[in-house]
Amino acid sequence: MLSQDDAIKRAQEVIDYRFDDERLLSVALTHASIADNRLVSNERQEFLGDSVLGLIVCDELYRRYPNQLEGEMTMIKSVVVSRKICAEIAASIGLSDLLFLGKGISDRKRIPLSLKAAAFESIIAAIYLDGGFEAARRFVLPHVDRFIDAAADSDNQHNFKSHLQQYAQQFLAATPQYDTLDEQGPDHNKCFEVCVSINGQRFPSAWGSSKKEAEQRAAMLAMEEINAPKTQQA
Repeated sequence: MLSQDDAIKRAQEVIDYRFDDERLLSVALTHASIADNRLVSNERQEFLGDSVLGLIVCDELYRRYPNQLEGEMTMIKSVVVSRKICAEIAASIGLSDLLFLGKGISDRKRIPLSLKAAAFESIIAAIYLDGGFEAARRFVLPHVDRFIDAAADSDNQHNFKSHLQQYAQQFLAATPQYDTLDEQGPDHNKCFEVCVSINGQRFPSAWGSSKKEAEQRAAMLAMEEINAPKTQQA
């Protein structure tokens, strides 16, 4: 097992960035299970890094796909910034082996997905705080580029219900439930309000000119909220 000094040195090698203030990197690698108090763990950096990651991806999508609508870009973003992708990137560059963990998390091969994702987001925040937005962008884009392309090329890109169901079943062991809350207008031109619930949690409702359209929009809103800034999970 690496010492903290060796872990910090190795981390700078794997992320290809050298810190002016190595304390930022040390915090990014410190899980709450070993910190003296949560304010000196990577929780705050995870919060910031989540937003910086989202901005970098949104900026790239806006520039790369000038003909895509908001909903299309939202779907791609929801996939790229998901915990699953963040955790995959963290594992691929070896961040899991460099984290400072408490004794309660002794098996690094079984580190929770949420912890790996938090490590990636915390590193993004540390780079952002140390070198600014462009430095963070240079770190993030090479890692997310292939996921952006894959999400953009997916045949199911526009099927928000399909993506939400896959996510819910894989990570929440649940199936989304769609409820029609309201309908308005004459029979030949009705509008429907639908919301989706997962494990009893109700997400924002959406309107559509058909139940199918309203369900797709409600699924998109649910994906947006799921991938909004997240609180730390142990």
